[in-house]
Amino acid sequence: MNKIAFIGVGIMGRSMVRNLMKAGFELHIYARTRSKVEDVISEGATFHDTIADCVKDAEAVITIVGFPTDVEEVYFDAGNILDSAKEGAYLIDMTTTSPMLDQKIAEEGTKRGFHVLDAPVTGGDTGAKNGTLSILVGGSREDYEACMPLFEAMGTNINYQGESGCGQHAKLANQIMIAGTLSGVCEALTYAKAKGLDLQTVLDSVSTGAAGSKQLDTFGPKILAGDYAPGFFLKHFVKDMKLALTEANMSNLNLDVLSQVLANYELLQAEGCGDLGTQALIKYYEEEMDV
Repeated sequence: MNKIAFIGVGIMGRSMVRNLMKAGFELHIYARTRSKVEDVISEGATFHDTIADCVKDAEAVITIVGFPTDVEEVYFDAGNILDSAKEGAYLIDMTTTSPMLDQKIAEEGTKRGFHVLDAPVTGGDTGAKNGTLSILVGGSREDYEACMPLFEAMGTNINYQGESGCGQHAKLANQIMIAGTLSGVCEALTYAKAKGLDLQTVLDSVSTGAAGSKQLDTFGPKILAGDYAPGFFLKHFVKDMKLALTEANMSNLNLDVLSQVLANYELLQAEGCGDLGTQALIKYYEEEMDV
């Protein structure tokens, strides 16, 4: 497996493409706007104007796009991957999307002779840049093992979760954990600020104790600096939480924390914060303090 087609060269995808090229893979990419990927083209990736042309000779096709509608488009709309990839290719969806949608892709893809995996990632833009992503894989174990060289070029914590769709379920569990943790960080900082504490001292004091977390380490300093640049878009986190809540409802689960955090983020998105990073949740609490 050497010739790889990559669809979705965004914040995460750009670094993943670079790491695949560093590992010796031949990368063919498609993006809606060529000017946005000129950097990776100059570094050796081959650009194609259509998805069909990009995937036609690839031994593996990797997708990491924005929303479930985008996944539907690249796999099922005119000029799509399923109609254009060569038989026997490995189709790996690394988007965080609906488990049911990836099961649909797997069912249709298997009928057509493809090897289909869902393999969403976690680790943000930093993990993508450093090649240290956690990769959560669903599908056939045999296909998972066959694609291990690809996964190892992009991540370090790579785990088989089970049959098709299980990678997505594991990722949604991850997002539920993040929702609760990051909201806790924001609430704690809001409380400390209201009580007149020095926020940097608070961070230094609690980060190595029982309250320590990667969310605190990653976003605490950014919140204090007023840095809302996206390592992961707020609007994409809203999408992920909605997917998780839908799946929870289907299993008759009442996830109160997830529901409340989603409502807070949706308010921020309605106020035009969708393209900020997830740490912009602190803005919700700042607005509450101003009331």
